Amino acid sequence: MFPIIPANSVTAASGNDEGIFGFGSSYVTNLVSNTGVVASDVAGVGTDRSYGAACEYGGDKGIFGYGSNGGYTAITNLVSNTGVVASDQAATTGTVRQALGACEYGGDKGIFAYGASAVYLSMSNLVSNAGVVASDVAGVGTGRSQPAACEYGGDKGIFGYGRDAADSVSMTNLVSNAGVIASDVAGVGTARRELAACSYGSDTGIFGYGSGPIAETNLVSNTGVVSSDVAGVGTTRRILAACEYGQDKGIFGFGYGNGAGIVAVTNLVSNTGVVASDQAAVTGTARYGLSACSFN
Repeated sequence: MFPIIPANSVTAASGNDEGIFGFGSSYVTNLVSNTGVVASDVAGVGTDRSYGAACEYGGDKGIFGYGSNGGYTAITNLVSNTGVVASDQAATTGTVRQALGACEYGGDKGIFAYGASAVYLSMSNLVSNAGVVASDVAGVGTGRSQPAACEYGGDKGIFGYGRDAADSVSMTNLVSNAGVIASDVAGVGTARRELAACSYGSDTGIFGYGSGPIAETNLVSNTGVVSSDVAGVGTTRRILAACEYGQDKGIFGFGYGNGAGIVAVTNLVSNTGVVASDQAAVTGTARYGLSACSFN
C-alpha cells in the first residue's frame, strides 16, 4: 500500500545541497555543485564589495550581507534556491560594518554578528525565514572583527576566533535555536583571524585556516564543543570562505597565502570532518575577502 500523507503536510527543504562563493576582491560568484565541483565565474550582481559575510535562510536560500566597497555598508543580496543572486535589497538594516561573521540557526533563519567599523563590534542582526534583516541586537561577548561562524547541532550556531582591540583571539560564542548569542567561551586551538567555517555531517562544524597564514582546523561537536587543533591540509591561507554542499559535506575555497599570493584553491571536507588535499583543478577567479553559503 502507498503511505498515507496528511493533506496539510509540507515537503521539507532539501538542505545544504549546493553552495555559492561570492563577492570579494573580484566581483564574481561561483556555484558549487552537490559533488563539490566549483563552476565558472558568473558576473557579479549588486554592489561590489569585500569582507562581508553570508549564510543560509529559509531552508534552501542564502544571503550575502555587509562588507566594504571603499566605505562600510549594510547592503544585502538574497540568493534564490537555484543560486541566482538578486540585486541589492532596497532597504538596509543595521550598523554598517565589515569583517563580520554569519551562520544559520533555527533550521531556517540566519544571523550576522560582530565585525568592525570605527571600532570592534559585537552586535547582531537576525535574518527571518523570508530573508528580512532585523535591527541591531545589543552585542554579547567580546567585540571583534574577522571571526568565522557555522551551524552545529542541526539548529544552532557558533561564532569563533577573530581579532579584538589587542590581537587575535580564540574564544567562541554559541547561538541558540532562537538566535540568542551566549557569553564568551574560553578559546580552544590557535588564536587567529581571517579564517572560515562551515557545517558538515548534518550536525557538526569545522573552523579552518586563517591568519599566519595557517591550515589548521578545529572541529565543532553537535553540542558546540570545539576540539584542539588538527594538523593542516592544503595551501596555508587566510581571508578565504567556506560553505556546505551535498547536504553533509563542506568546502573551503580561495583566499590569500603569503607565499602563494591570491589563490583559487579549494579543499573538500568529508562528512566526517576530514579535509582533503588541494583540488587539482579549480574554476574561477583567484580572490580573497569573499563570502560563501549553501542553498537548495
